[in-house]
Order: sequence, then structure tokens, then C-alpha cells
Amino acid sequence: MQLSLNHIAAHFCPDEDDKTVFSEQLINLDVGVHVDGYIGDNAVTVDLSGKNEALVKASREALEEALKVIKIGTTLGEIGRTIQEIISEYGFSPVRNLSGHGLGHFKQHEKPSIPNFDTGDKTKIEKGMVFAVEPFASTGSGIVQDSGEAAVFMLLNKKPVRSQITREVLKFIEGYEGLPFCRRWLTKKFGAKANFALREMLQTGIIKAYPPLADSNKGLVSQAEHSVLVDNGGEVIVLTEL
Repeated sequence: MQLSLNHIAAHFCPDEDDKTVFSEQLINLDVGVHVDGYIGDNAVTVDLSGKNEALVKASREALEEALKVIKIGTTLGEIGRTIQEIISEYGFSPVRNLSGHGLGHFKQHEKPSIPNFDTGDKTKIEKGMVFAVEPFASTGSGIVQDSGEAAVFMLLNKKPVRSQITREVLKFIEGYEGLPFCRRWLTKKFGAKANFALREMLQTGIIKAYPPLADSNKGLVSQAEHSVLVDNGGEVIVLTEL
């Protein structure tokens, strides 16, 4: 689960010693689960301040309306246009460099990319597609950028490593079958030595780091997400809902 606050849109997972106390934050809860490698991805935004109701509604309603237009033959650009129109009607900006995504077997992000604005993409929805629709609405620029130290990682390729602890950690993360993982999972099992292993694996290109993504103008960001299956009969099935 990713847990992002306020102007952070994605890719944040708290460490074991995180002392953050929730008070009036805007919180994005992004939950991914899998059964035998088949993935469901889902997200919701909770506003603890009570001041951002419209922003939360903007991403949620954009998701709901996008789901309504999805059918065989709908283009990706049409989905993006629907999301953009709803978020813009609320007076906010869709986040343009984050998108929904295809869901594969042990692959959390693959084609197609489901845009949050009208890209004009003529790619059509087809039978058998499985993907996540993921609108983000921002009070700022609608563009996100890397911000802060990464706590989310993914295994790229296995290589020989020198230290024993890194070998142990590498063997452990291979069990995730290429799915993302967070630092907290490693420090909980291996203690502080996991940080040494992470540094070595980053330096050798074994893993990739995903820093938190924040609105470039520090605008608040809300998120909503559901996973969708278009079955072989053409029926659109929402797989996960919070």
C-alpha cells in the first residue's frame, strides 16, 4: 500500500520509524493486491481537514464517469477527455504525467496507458483487456516530479553481489516476482542492514528506485482508482472497489 499526503501524488510508503501524526492532511491510499500474480489496483482519497471536499469529489467523479464511457471501441483519448472535463469543471487540473495502466501477470504497469487528459490517442478498448483507471486532480500545476528519498523499489535484474547481507536481501526480494516493494518490508525482516543492501543493489543496477512524486507547484492532489476487466463477451467488470 502507498500512502501519500497533501502534495505528494504517488510512490510514498512510510518507513518503520515514521513519526507522522495524521491531523488535517489529505491522504491518498493506493492499494495493490495480487492472487497468483493477477493484480488488482485501487485507490481512494481521504480528507481529514474537511476543507478539500471538492478536490476529492473531482477525482472520484472523474473515475465514475470514465468507467461509464468504457466499452469495446472506446478510445484511450476519449477516456482521457472524460477525466479532463470532469476535473476541469471542478476548477482543478488533471495530473497529466500520471496515468492509469494495463495490469499483467506479475506486471503492475504495462500497456495500455490510460491518460488523464485528452491525448487524442485512437487506441481502442478491446476484449480481454485488464487495466486500472486512475484520475489525479490537483490544485497546482498538474505536473508531478521526483521529490525526496525513495522508499519504493523494484527488481530489474539479478546480478552477483559481494556482501552476504545483500545476497540475503536479494534472495528475499526475488520472492516478489518483479512486483514493487518498499524499504519498510526489508528493515522489518533484516533491520538497518537492509539499507546497506539497498544501496549496493542500486549502485549495481539490480533494483530501481521510485522517489515520491509531488505536484511541481506543491498543489494538493487527490486520487481515485479502480481496476477493470473487459471480458470476452465485451462486458466491463470493475474488479476492485474501496
